[in-house]
Amino acid sequence: MAGFRPDYPLRTERLELRPHRIDDLDDLFAFHSRPEVVRYTPWPVRSREETRAALEKKLSQGELNAPGEWLVLAIELRETKTVIGEVLLKWGSDIDRQGEIGFALHTDYQGQGLAAEAAREMLRVGFEELGLHRVVAILDDRNKPSAQLLERLGMRREAHHLDALLFKGEWANEYVYALLEDDWRASERPESAGSGRG
Repeated sequence: MAGFRPDYPLRTERLELRPHRIDDLDDLFAFHSRPEVVRYTPWPVRSREETRAALEKKLSQGELNAPGEWLVLAIELRETKTVIGEVLLKWGSDIDRQGEIGFALHTDYQGQGLAAEAAREMLRVGFEELGLHRVVAILDDRNKPSAQLLERLGMRREAHHLDALLFKGEWANEYVYALLEDDWRASERPESAGSGRG
């Protein structure tokens, strides 16, 4: 599967998911600089220059060439052409066909189902295009909105790890959610058929 690159942009009802561009900087900085957005992300609050450096790395993350790499896509609101967040899909293993999903969304756009819309499309890409068998999501157990979102997507909580990592200066507990290929095909595919075209 080396050289895997979806047919961009990936379209949903309200969104386009696509590789980052250098002119995304202002939109990216608008949420990378917000403490409430990055509270549970691996990165800290970023300055504009730190956001620029991070963006430069993201420019090449629109395709997968080896296990362990991430697709990192901008979530663009089609109506305004504004980048309102990011959605990620990791190609964890070729042999075991494992993957991982993640997302971050500007606070002004939360609570509208937009993160779920983006994440559902990335699950479709993972299962139907990349051929994954299992996709997990790993999150801080205090991140209740994200846990609820994952459950709405049909993911099941498989584990609760206590003091799993030292995260931003404090011990954090982790939830592990997962979705299997068979579950996706049974419950998600009918309602998402055609969602890649909006």
